[in-house]
Amino acid sequence: MRIPIKRLTVPAAIVAGAVVLRVIAGVGFVNYDTLYGLAWGGQLSRGGIPAYGVPIAPTPHPLIEILGVVLAPLGPHGVLEVTVALAFLALSACAWVIYALAARWFGRAAGALAALLLITRVPVLSYGVRASIDVPYLLLVLGALLVESRRPRAGWPVLALLALAGLLRPEAWAFSGLYWLYLIAWPAWCGRRSVDVVDRASATGERTSERVVARRPGRSERELAGLTLLAAAAPLVWVLSDLVITGHPLWSLTNTRHTAATLDRVTGIANVPEYIPRRIGEILRPPVLAGAALGGVLSLLWLPARARLAAIAGVVAVVVFAAFAALRLPINTRYAFAAAAILCVFCGAGVFGWTLLKREDPRRRWWMAGGLIVLAALIAYAPSQYRGMHRELGKLAAQQRIEGDLVALVRDGAIGLRCGPVEVPNHAPIPLLSLYLKTSPVNVISAQVKQISYGTYIDPASVEVERDYVLDPRDPHLPVSVPAGFSESATNRSWLIFMRCS
Repeated sequence: MRIPIKRLTVPAAIVAGAVVLRVIAGVGFVNYDTLYGLAWGGQLSRGGIPAYGVPIAPTPHPLIEILGVVLAPLGPHGVLEVTVALAFLALSACAWVIYALAARWFGRAAGALAALLLITRVPVLSYGVRASIDVPYLLLVLGALLVESRRPRAGWPVLALLALAGLLRPEAWAFSGLYWLYLIAWPAWCGRRSVDVVDRASATGERTSERVVARRPGRSERELAGLTLLAAAAPLVWVLSDLVITGHPLWSLTNTRHTAATLDRVTGIANVPEYIPRRIGEILRPPVLAGAALGGVLSLLWLPARARLAAIAGVVAVVVFAAFAALRLPINTRYAFAAAAILCVFCGAGVFGWTLLKREDPRRRWWMAGGLIVLAALIAYAPSQYRGMHRELGKLAAQQRIEGDLVALVRDGAIGLRCGPVEVPNHAPIPLLSLYLKTSPVNVISAQVKQISYGTYIDPASVEVERDYVLDPRDPHLPVSVPAGFSESATNRSWLIFMRCS
């Protein structure tokens, strides 16, 4: 069976976009949270139990662990290469989906601008090239929104995408629940009544019109049960996973709270009014925010039918973000990606939404004037945006080089478990070494927690490595040193290796 060439256009464009992004970025590796998920998946593939209780370990994400199990036969290097490739595909696909949404609502020019804005935001690009879970999560959520915009009340396709997203981030549980309520409450799902006008012939032969009430069939109980199960699937899988692995069904919630408190992260409903706008602003910067404000106001006033779903999606994204902050979960910048993506759409509308008004409409020129001002601001801000991306990618390249040097020592046999556990100066290298050594993360110990008396100790070879290869420069950091009795056994430009076997 031949596949029409037109159906291959979008996948080919996404693959091409991923390649272009990888070449332009010049960097691509797997970040701490995703590395842990892959390492835990490796433990599962070897018949072990994932070590969730390691200090400062991230929240478990079931979908990443499943990926780790599936990719485990490829070996550590293959696991990371495939994960990075998937990350760039997700980043490229996010750009295409935001284009498709904005183009559908506000025209192709608005779509092109919205996609360009999203893909050039420094935090989005940074998390994308580091294979963070937040970009594929964003893709799945935006994909669900695109399906719904094309097929209102689509049902299971939307819930299926949100279920997958819910295995990456729990905010998708709320989206699934709200969408399920919308489906169930909508009259079409309970047997919608409609009034049809029917022509009939009277006894005298005259044509008359009658209003006939017809009852349109709704979804069957079986279909409703399936949708309910699909909406509840992600939280059920996550809770059952926590229960089986830790004996505590709410491990992920309590551990995330504990880690946020340990690292002094901003949490709580009291901080929402200040920090959620700040986080969105960190992603978008002033010109995009101004364009989104203009596009939001004018499209809701003059193109309400087109703007309604986008506005609802944006409001729901912010409300869910705030609700999770109220549960004492951290208010991180990456959690605002969904709201920021919708604002990119509205910025596209702010610049090009006037193209949807009729030529003779007097409002068109006012909107066009506002759009030109926003476009000029975006162009004027572009050099600053470029410098920000260049700085961030430079930092990430340094981290990738440091990680590469660490992996080289593992491959050379300089780092191993033959003399006992491996100790590292901070938490950052733990999941990478766990993955490459094919061992539990408990066998790779942070000197921030305790000091070993025998085994292998890994020390930064320079102040730059010590400064650059940490989880977050703002995190608590204790001074550490090589344990007594250890002797230097190997070195390269980034790391010094010390060992003691007894």
